[in-house]
Amino acid sequence: MAERWVRVQADHGETVYGRLEPNQAVQVWSGAPWQGGTPTGQVLPPESYRYEVPCQPQKIVGVGRNYPEHAAELGEPLPSAPLLFLKPPSALLPADGAIALPPQSQQVEYEGELAIVIGEPCQGGTLAEARAAIWGYTIANDVTARDLQRQDGQWTRAKGFDTFCPLGPWIVREVSPTARLQTFLNGGGQPVQSATVDTACFAPEILVAFISQGMTLQPGDVILTGTPAGTGPLQPGDRVQVEIEGIGKLHNRVVRASARC
Repeated sequence: MAERWVRVQADHGETVYGRLEPNQAVQVWSGAPWQGGTPTGQVLPPESYRYEVPCQPQKIVGVGRNYPEHAAELGEPLPSAPLLFLKPPSALLPADGAIALPPQSQQVEYEGELAIVIGEPCQGGTLAEARAAIWGYTIANDVTARDLQRQDGQWTRAKGFDTFCPLGPWIVREVSPTARLQTFLNGGGQPVQSATVDTACFAPEILVAFISQGMTLQPGDVILTGTPAGTGPLQPGDRVQVEIEGIGKLHNRVVRASARC
């Protein structure tokens, strides 16, 4: 099993980085491992913590229409270069948290995605420098208010609501190029989304290099690499689970915004 790196809140209230052991205990580190954190010797037993988002990005960069079938289902052409947008860090939501459907939208949709976590500064990077800047990978759900996306003509509001970026539950250092990404609703046996990540138009290192030509990527920053075909609506009471082979499962429930508390 690949090493799994987490950020968790212990029962006593402290939020820490660490390495998740096979028995679900957490070996606590002094800080983020991509920023020089080291083992402290402290161990959090299973059931003594809850998952937080596994990193604290300054920015979350999304990539639109990076899978041909998803572009086709939207009735949009494939972009000739990566199509970028930003999600605010305030949209982040940990594993098992509740996606809150805002009253402004009548069509909120799931988008299961592979997410890149940056480990070192990258500005104007070559492909080789971009590969070196990738610290690891996690799972994301790029939740989108599709009706507002169409209405606004740009994507900031549609993708920026609180809870619209579930991320986690942990980070792994490597993922197979042929890893399968799947999304499931309400425990159904058949995925509503299913594709291998190598069917994306632009590979992770290409995305990192391209993005770094316009903005400096900092340690902990996150890149959402696009979603395959099969996006669809979420309703209150739904349970959505995004799985990526070699990483794990990101599970969230869905509520109305007024019911979050």
